[in-house]
Amino acid sequence: MDHLRSIIEKAWDDRSQLNTDETKNSVFQIVELLDKGLLRVAEPVGSEWKVNEWIKKAVILYFPLKQMEVMEAGPLEFHDKIPLKRNYKELGVRVVPHAVARYGSYLSPGVILMPSYVNIGAWVGAGTMVDTWATVGSCAQIGSNVHLSGGVGIGGVLEPVQAAPVIIEDNCFIGSRCIVVEGARICTEAVLGANVVITQSTRIIDVTGSQAVEYKGYVPPRSVVIPGSYTKKYPAGDYQVSCALIIGQRKPSTDLKTSLNDALRDYDISF
Repeated sequence: MDHLRSIIEKAWDDRSQLNTDETKNSVFQIVELLDKGLLRVAEPVGSEWKVNEWIKKAVILYFPLKQMEVMEAGPLEFHDKIPLKRNYKELGVRVVPHAVARYGSYLSPGVILMPSYVNIGAWVGAGTMVDTWATVGSCAQIGSNVHLSGGVGIGGVLEPVQAAPVIIEDNCFIGSRCIVVEGARICTEAVLGANVVITQSTRIIDVTGSQAVEYKGYVPPRSVVIPGSYTKKYPAGDYQVSCALIIGQRKPSTDLKTSLNDALRDYDISF
């Protein structure tokens, strides 16, 4: 890996290196390792996450090395640089038409893709469902036993290379039409109600105690989150600005498989 990394770093600083077979083969090897789940753009290290910037650089360098080509799937035709993933049966992944996952993304055994989209560099853990019209952006990291409900938008990030991707940890439930972007981290077993928007600038306010506690770009473990708003003063007057409200926590007494929905029902919130 150190040898691969040195080649990528050299090519990143000097793009003429992309003309050499060694660099081309190294980039292709890294994307293949991503596709097989043997490398990750970001990985957990203890309670934190480490971004492997050099792997993101390899993904970016992959694009100029690939040529546009026509790809056919039955009557469907595509025209792109990145091939589609294949051999889902051997991977143990269920893929419902018209789900699309790009080569260079990793789908663990037991993943279910409803008609949805998974981009290059993304990592999706075992038992996760990517529901109808949900999107998993480039390099996003989705844990095991996660439910991305219909229309969820998980943002991607390639540049700047030092930027963290969106991270959804194990056993999270992301409600319909939620948007999670800009490297936000949703910690294990958190539940986001429908239409929650999380960015790096979104105020995430825990209102469960006597005093509000505020986060940005981070939802603590087991939090139950709904859309909210707060009043902000502008020169033209006072207006309501969107935020996210932590209104409680998932109850440990509830069975894990049902608590995803029940956690929202407990607070009379839609999902």
